Amino acid sequence: MKRIATPFALVALVAIAAPLVLADAKTTKKTLTRLPGLLGAAASMFGGSAYNDGSTSTIAVKGNRMSDISALSGSIIDLTEQKVYSLAPKSKEYTVMTFEQMRAMMAKARADMQKQADQAKARQGTPPPQPTDKPQVEMVTDTDVKETGQHKQVAGQNTREVVITLTTHEKGKTIEQSGGSVLTFNNWLASSIPAIDEITAFTLKYAKAAYGDEFAADAQQAMQAMAMYPGLQSAMQRMQQEGKKLQGTSLSSAMTFDMVLSDAAWKQAEADSKKNQSGGGGLGGFLAGKMGAGGPSKQRTTVVTITNDYLTIERTATDADVALPAGYKEKK
Repeated sequence: MKRIATPFALVALVAIAAPLVLADAKTTKKTLTRLPGLLGAAASMFGGSAYNDGSTSTIAVKGNRMSDISALSGSIIDLTEQKVYSLAPKSKEYTVMTFEQMRAMMAKARADMQKQADQAKARQGTPPPQPTDKPQVEMVTDTDVKETGQHKQVAGQNTREVVITLTTHEKGKTIEQSGGSVLTFNNWLASSIPAIDEITAFTLKYAKAAYGDEFAADAQQAMQAMAMYPGLQSAMQRMQQEGKKLQGTSLSSAMTFDMVLSDAAWKQAEADSKKNQSGGGGLGGFLAGKMGAGGPSKQRTTVVTITNDYLTIERTATDADVALPAGYKEKK
């Protein structure tokens, strides 16, 4: 399914209170993804400007149409026609899909997934009893929301910094003892921005119009999934408690995902690295050596960093902003 036409469970969770009175709006936003080490070097070499400079997209809402277009891809949603136009800027082509077709695709995908799950269950039969002497590992997520006191201008708006940190580790142990992950969100928040509220409202209205019951089902499933993971549920409850710190609109953000080795795994990585330097250690030692110059880089390693920055925000948009660009031809 195309980029703009994905399920909207997250939108349902975070934007359910958004205003539904649509007006004109236009923004430009830059997204940049960074990978560390060898992966980052390869991405920089083969990804070209799309990786090195990031992707800038223009999003516009005018009446019952919304466009989201970058140099690599684009889409135009028409609520009146109940259609999504998916654009390929390089080839100057576009395809069209109706809301009805999208609902049918989603229903088929659900049915196929259920069929595969049933077949896998039938092949496996009754699982053997699990040993009871080995305790189940329970993971928990600690949540920290902090106002840093820092301020800066983003897209002409005054913003303040709020840092959210989600640390996942084994219950009863520190993250260094068990290993785990750290997800950090650096957010620069402004007061409510009407233009961005309009875009959020349009997205929510589109999700309901395009997916109907499927939209509600996705939201319900997301809530059920949260209930299955106590760590995530407690993290969301903590986020609600810290809601006052999060009030506003994020105009600039950086999401960083780090993996943390346990103390035992870290010692093993160091040992493998030393073996690699002396010509031993096999594949494990080779990989450990590649983590840094002469040895493992850190017990905590960044996997990916994704930044999003609004560049411009306007309360006006024209018909041309949400129309098919000139020179495009439909791909049948």
